[in-house]
Amino acid sequence: MHLLSFTSNFIHHKSKNTSDGTLLEGKIFYKQFQDGYRTALEPILMAAAIPAKSGQTIIEGGCGAGAGLMCLSYRIPHITGIGWEQHAETIELANENFILNQMLNLKAIQVMLPKLPKRPFAFLAKGQEHVDHVFANPPWNRHNTTRSSDFQKDLAKRLPKGLLSEWIYALSRPLRQGGTLTLALSAGLYAEASATMHHYKLGSLILFPLWPKLNRPARIVILQGRMGSTGDSYVAPGLVLHQDNGEFTLEADRILRQGKKLSLLS
Repeated sequence: MHLLSFTSNFIHHKSKNTSDGTLLEGKIFYKQFQDGYRTALEPILMAAAIPAKSGQTIIEGGCGAGAGLMCLSYRIPHITGIGWEQHAETIELANENFILNQMLNLKAIQVMLPKLPKRPFAFLAKGQEHVDHVFANPPWNRHNTTRSSDFQKDLAKRLPKGLLSEWIYALSRPLRQGGTLTLALSAGLYAEASATMHHYKLGSLILFPLWPKLNRPARIVILQGRMGSTGDSYVAPGLVLHQDNGEFTLEADRILRQGKKLSLLS
């Protein structure tokens, strides 16, 4: 699933070219690298699904150039958003995007997921020990799939054996009791991810399928759990993304272009 709007203007950014574009139909200015991993719809959909409130702190694991955090900050002003990202150039570009959009409440820092630094929460405000919500789009192609010739794209898409559990553990560590972890996953990984989330005390799971068209199998799902909850799990009706003619459905358009909330259990 590809990003909504992008131009073909190129700007040299250190050793890579970037292209100028927008998110939410022009509401957010967005630069990303022309080569390698390209932002798709998943960060926008996850950002729409997070039950955050003004004043809360949110982490995005593997934030890339910052699309998810900016969409969330547009919908809910006055949050504190922290992006965990591995690559120095991508971190620089994400922070540039935050400044260009005057979203100074957002910051990208270097974290080599699924490993955490020795002092993983040093970036939080003094006295703060936990965050309210975490979201991520972990690599979802299995370890035995064909390797991409582009290193960064391969790192973003192909999941080494056993690494999903490590990702979920790392992402759940900073969560407060009652905070949520939201993942966008390949539909084939939801069973493993659900079991792992339960193992790390994330309950009240919601499985939310993203149907490409009506009566088509879901290839991507959103999975959300709440730290310390023992409530029932649910399979939600999900969201149909496209009409038969390829245009977005009205509900998908409302989320992807207007920046509205995605209610997982509505």
